[in-house]
Amino acid sequence: MEIVAIDQISPDQVILFQLGFITINATLMYTWLVMAILVIVSILVTRRLSSGRTLSRGQNVMEVIVGGILKEISEISRERAKHYFPFIATLFLFIALSNVLTFIPGYVAPTSSLTTTGSLAVCVFFAVPIFGISSQGILEYLKEYFRPNFLFFPFHVMGELSRTLALAVRLFGNLMSHEKVVAILLAVTPLLFPIVMQVLGLLIGIIQAYIFSILAMVYIASATQSHEEHPQHAQS
Repeated sequence: MEIVAIDQISPDQVILFQLGFITINATLMYTWLVMAILVIVSILVTRRLSSGRTLSRGQNVMEVIVGGILKEISEISRERAKHYFPFIATLFLFIALSNVLTFIPGYVAPTSSLTTTGSLAVCVFFAVPIFGISSQGILEYLKEYFRPNFLFFPFHVMGELSRTLALAVRLFGNLMSHEKVVAILLAVTPLLFPIVMQVLGLLIGIIQAYIFSILAMVYIASATQSHEEHPQHAQS
């Protein structure tokens, strides 16, 4: 069964099951697949953790991934890296695995759907004020929207909405365009060149996961640190 055709815009169009108002499309199915893989791998890797000198391969890989993500978060947030780690790491691992699995025939990355990338961007949209309020308090956080005066309030709101839209469209556009280019090359060119493009696409998918996660951390860091900078500027 062909999951998605070249002329289709989104895997949302591929309906796998429908009963009344309940609809299961390819995007939802592959999203569940990625989530299931992440959960199963996490359980298998963490059930026998060791603090000794001899570590399993799975634990070694996990520690490298966790350490790398914590390092990137620390460089941006400058503190409380473990506080942001669960959210940022979940974004990165979900997007990265969604993109890496594209080498499987018939699989369509859920991140090539605007509904998925939009949902991820909405999660970031709500995470920014949640982390900002938890760090500075609701009054201090809301004051940022009225600086330097109340006339800037609508511009701050539009900025929050526009960067959310940019997150969703950037990830969706890059991944969708790559899938369409590879599909076309498979139809009109010899075998070797599409394989190279597929490998390059895996690298691009991981880079896109990195960029999305880093931008999310930058937005969160700006919300939690901007309030701390104002008193310092006032004193200076």
